[in-house]
Amino acid sequence: IQPATTYRYRLGSFEITAILDFARRTDKPETIFGTNQNPVDVAALLERNFLPSDWMMNMFTPLLVNTGSERILFDTGLGAANGGRLVEQLAAAGIPADQVDVVVITHCHPDHIGGLMVEGRPSFPKARYVIGEAEYQFWSEPERLSGPTEGPAKLVASNVTPLKEKMNFVQDGAEVASGIRAMAAFGHTPGHMAFHLESGGKRLLLGADFCNHYVLSLQRPDWEVRFDADKAKAAETRRRILDMLAADRIPFTSYHMPFPAVGYVERSAEGGYRFVPASYQMLT
Repeated sequence: IQPATTYRYRLGSFEITAILDFARRTDKPETIFGTNQNPVDVAALLERNFLPSDWMMNMFTPLLVNTGSERILFDTGLGAANGGRLVEQLAAAGIPADQVDVVVITHCHPDHIGGLMVEGRPSFPKARYVIGEAEYQFWSEPERLSGPTEGPAKLVASNVTPLKEKMNFVQDGAEVASGIRAMAAFGHTPGHMAFHLESGGKRLLLGADFCNHYVLSLQRPDWEVRFDADKAKAAETRRRILDMLAADRIPFTSYHMPFPAVGYVERSAEGGYRFVPASYQMLT
């Protein structure tokens, strides 16, 4: 059974389209989340939340924001060679690839940059690109091409570096477009960026991979995550952003949340947080 593949909602005058690029079953959640915990405790938390303890569903959700003057795509999925369906799903939603004006890269993990190129050509031929300056610098260093960073760095070299002349390198607080600002969310990768969207007095935080499981990452934000480069910094970033979301009562979207990957955050009595999926609040 596959979930829906596109979901549209509004943020002021912005029209937002969530696109499910891919959904994948992954076994042994305890090998990814809570890697510094007793696996029994990870299983118990999942079971308490009505989830299986031995597998999880990982979803990959790029976002297309139509501001009225530009179509801005955040991340590009895994790429067709790895099962990604972003270009196909965008076309089905009435958005041909050549009508994407801006592509924002939140960070350079393969499931976010895999769809930038197809057979050596840009998937979004008329777009300009935005990436965090620190993120690009980290993955572009020659020493990244060996050791544990080798795989992503080689993909950066083939998919990101060729687009350098069309790229805008941003830092914390930089304006990507009117109503869209970059926000440093380092830890998952050295230059990982989130983005704050605001239109018509409405706000949304696009969190990318700052928080990747709606139970394990929110209810236990200090638990270590295998794919976080700097685990202590990533946990600090999770708490900082989740605190802000809970205090300001604004919605957020995050790349690996259950599709359509948008909801709210409330503090829990245990010291963590709880994910509240959006229902109809953002449909008008």
